[in-house]
Amino acid sequence: MNGDPGPGADYRPLILDETVPDEASVLTQLRKSPMIRILDLRDVLHAELRKVHNPPDDHGGPETDRWVYYPWRRTLVGLPGEQTFRAIRLDRNRNKVTRDEQRRLAGLAIGVVGQSVGHAIAHTLAMEGSCGLLRLADFDDIELSNLNRVPGNIFDIGVNKSIVTARRIAELDPYLPVEVYTAGIDERSVDEFLRGLSIVVEECDSLDVKFAVREGARRHRLPLLMDTSDRGLFDVERYDLEPERPPFHGLLGTTTAADLRGLSTKEKAPHVMRILDPKELSARMAASLVEIDETVTTWPQLGGDVQLGAAIVATAVRRIGLGYKLSSGRTRIDLERGLDGLAEPEPEDLVWENEPDPTAVPSGPARVNVLHCAQRAPSGGNTQPWLLRIEDDALRIELAPNRSSSLDIGYRGSAVAIGAALHNARAAAAAHGILGGRRFLEDDGFTALLEFGSGSDPLLARDYPAALARDTNRKLGTGAPLDDGVLAGLAAAAAAEGGAVRAITGRAELAHAAALIGESDRIRHLTPRLHQEMYGELRWPGEDLRTGIDVRGMELAPDEQAKVRIGGRADVMARLHEWSGGVALGEYSRDRVLSSSALVAVTLPCRPGPDGASLADYATAGAALQRVWLEAGRRGLAVQPVSPVFLYARHPDELIAISPDFADTLTSLQGRFLDLLGVPGHEIMALVLRLSYAAAATVRSRRLPVPGAGDRS
Repeated sequence: MNGDPGPGADYRPLILDETVPDEASVLTQLRKSPMIRILDLRDVLHAELRKVHNPPDDHGGPETDRWVYYPWRRTLVGLPGEQTFRAIRLDRNRNKVTRDEQRRLAGLAIGVVGQSVGHAIAHTLAMEGSCGLLRLADFDDIELSNLNRVPGNIFDIGVNKSIVTARRIAELDPYLPVEVYTAGIDERSVDEFLRGLSIVVEECDSLDVKFAVREGARRHRLPLLMDTSDRGLFDVERYDLEPERPPFHGLLGTTTAADLRGLSTKEKAPHVMRILDPKELSARMAASLVEIDETVTTWPQLGGDVQLGAAIVATAVRRIGLGYKLSSGRTRIDLERGLDGLAEPEPEDLVWENEPDPTAVPSGPARVNVLHCAQRAPSGGNTQPWLLRIEDDALRIELAPNRSSSLDIGYRGSAVAIGAALHNARAAAAAHGILGGRRFLEDDGFTALLEFGSGSDPLLARDYPAALARDTNRKLGTGAPLDDGVLAGLAAAAAAEGGAVRAITGRAELAHAAALIGESDRIRHLTPRLHQEMYGELRWPGEDLRTGIDVRGMELAPDEQAKVRIGGRADVMARLHEWSGGVALGEYSRDRVLSSSALVAVTLPCRPGPDGASLADYATAGAALQRVWLEAGRRGLAVQPVSPVFLYARHPDELIAISPDFADTLTSLQGRFLDLLGVPGHEIMALVLRLSYAAAATVRSRRLPVPGAGDRS
């Protein structure tokens, strides 16, 4: 190590393990001294460790506790061992820096030349845990005039600057190795200083040393960083990637360190100006340079500018250490210019236009009313995946493939929606006395056909006003048990179309279902295509509300609305995917299922196997679903679909197509979900409904206009 620190210049604490006899003997002597303060923080810090979420497995235990003696403070401190200490101290870094990234950064050895600006940089790197070793160099001692920017104190005056930095870091983290060069560095010692480093930060005043450090960095293939505390000027010179790169980006041309040797400050000034670019200096800095040796001693620096520089350098170190892009070059992070750009933030007022939402039976030609009622059927994301038209005394409900999504595997979800629309149309036709036969056409695409006749059906006709008034209610329920006879009534409604109801009502079963559906929602958020489609369904003020989901209908609490805004960001989801996180992404559905009275799956028997169900079968299941939904509404229940992403998957390949990264998890979730609801393998599911007793929904979704029916809500 270069330079003798001199007597009384201790800068490294003494770390002692009382289970080691020689070290225990030293501890005994220290404890006997009346001049030494003893501070035992072990219990306090172990209690703090218990508050850490998911502490790392390798954080150590009580057997790794240490005693740390700080000679310059005459204080003996009891601390947890290194791994435990770091697990606590760096916990608040997560997830700005993940634990894996923290381990990678701990492998960096960083040298900092110059301990005025360099003090703040080294301390910031230590605070963030962005290195495993710090090497500091400065020949100068602390003066009172340094304390406008060096975060020391009056007790440091007369102490070498690098020792002051090392002591401050030791009091932050006694386990972090710090080496000091109290004689500074020059052309003779620069190679010794740079050897074994990962990055060098150059913050000295001497042009000779600046050159020497750059030439050394080029020899050792090291990235070099420099912050100049004026208007956030920051330089990166990647000699690790560009070993032939000229110093200072070539701004000094062919000038070498030898050319600068022996020059006076005045003679060096033109070279300094070529580096700093006078046109870009702040007015105050430029004016102060004119006054050097006249009204000011040297160029000015402010503590705030120095702290900003430390933040910039620390960010650059993280980029290099984690392998992110950081090119050679220069930038300015100018706080004054940023503050000049202050502007009033625009408040986000969610104001919707008031739209009429009639629920009464419409007046108009019977066939138009049938069209209108068919259009009021539910569909995933309110996509309305059909084309409605009347021709040849029949209503045609044709599949619209362009309104499908990734979860609509094989158009099965669209077929369910078409079946629900067909049931609505039959209910309206029965009420108007024009009911005829129905059939499905699968030769070219998929079509449901309702023939107009002169028939009626009191049971169907009873569903007509209910179909017009039906809505989705996502409000939290009371959790009250279902009234007697509800499940039997729902089962009878499904049976009218050959379907069945598989229900769970127990609190433990609902909690299990909530966890499974919450995990399904997490996967939906973390799968890019599913995430894009899901948030593409939401409609905000000023958007076309005739398709998609009106955000008001999500019944979001204020905190949930903020989460939706964050949840819509693809970059945030990518990070959560990278971290295998995002459990909270399922909270919205989990909370609603937990507040429910029941969860029911509307099912239909079909032939076994992945190809055992046709689109006609799914449409029939959709008709059963609609009957169940309308019956639940008549019984005063709020109804919300909470179907998981694997609902329509009938084969493992289909789960891979939905979400390649989570296919195995989805396979497990699907099996557990079907077992929980008791759905046998030969039954297909139309939809999963959450039933609850809740206040009325805030809004009802609107619909696209259909030929001859107009744009009715």
